[in-house]
Amino acid sequence: MAATAKYNRSNPAVKRILQEVKEMQSNPSPDFMALPLEEDIFEWQFAILGPRDSEFEGGIYHGRIQLPSDYPFKPPSFMLLTPSGRFEIQKKICLSISNYHPEHWQPSWSVRTALVALIAFMPTNPGGALGSLDYKKEDRRALAIKSREAPPKFGSPERQKLIDEIHEQMLSKAPPVPQALPNGPNEESNQLGPNQPAADSFGEHAHKPDEGGNAVGSVSGSLNDLTEPESESEIAGNTAEPPVAEVTNPHLPEASHRENIPRVPLAPQNPVAIQKPKHDRLLTLAAFGLTLAIMALVIKKFLKINGLAGFIEGKF
Repeated sequence: MAATAKYNRSNPAVKRILQEVKEMQSNPSPDFMALPLEEDIFEWQFAILGPRDSEFEGGIYHGRIQLPSDYPFKPPSFMLLTPSGRFEIQKKICLSISNYHPEHWQPSWSVRTALVALIAFMPTNPGGALGSLDYKKEDRRALAIKSREAPPKFGSPERQKLIDEIHEQMLSKAPPVPQALPNGPNEESNQLGPNQPAADSFGEHAHKPDEGGNAVGSVSGSLNDLTEPESESEIAGNTAEPPVAEVTNPHLPEASHRENIPRVPLAPQNPVAIQKPKHDRLLTLAAFGLTLAIMALVIKKFLKINGLAGFIEGKF
């Protein structure tokens, strides 16, 4: 594509981004969708579904990712475009996976990893983090319903076209907004939800891609000529994703999420033989000794009464 001729395909950042585009198209997620602009592959538009079993469930939340020129060695920045009551819109948000905390970023992480973590963070306590909001659940639910009506307006016609196409695709697979709000804290939203990272909490539910195949729309088709054929092992090696449990926000409590989060098997509980505490045996010996002492006093008193006290005291 002529518009991408300016990019050097041997550049590590460009090569990595093209590999991630190909991976996104070959393995679409039911929980999010993300694509770069045709004119600038370092800028991505995305949409995520609100984590299940939370006040965000059923909502479609759009955002923008800006990748640095030395990606993946430095983290991307994130901006939400859809009002959610959890993150401010059109303002970079502070997460451990964002450019606010480059010390936490790992080059093995990818755009997919970051979106999975972002979903996991949504139901957590904002804790005053930069770019975070703390609306009431009822207000967040109202915003989730409104988010389905139309995509946000943002940027150039090219950006808006991509946003509109992503919204249409996500709306086709978004679950309806539940009538009742969830009770209590969200313990099973894989944010990490159904796909996740609930991080099942993080209870994760593995999701398979829609049987319809690649649902990225016409824009994804136009991006196919950007990607070079890569072996599956090379792509997996370049975009290996760590457990989302490692992606934690220093400002927030541990999140739960939805996708690709390994379950940790519980250790088998073996029956433990119950041993009698040592102090019980000591008490038994003490009681026995006390009984002997009392018997000795009784015998001594008896002998004294009968004039045999001298005998007891050793006087013959």
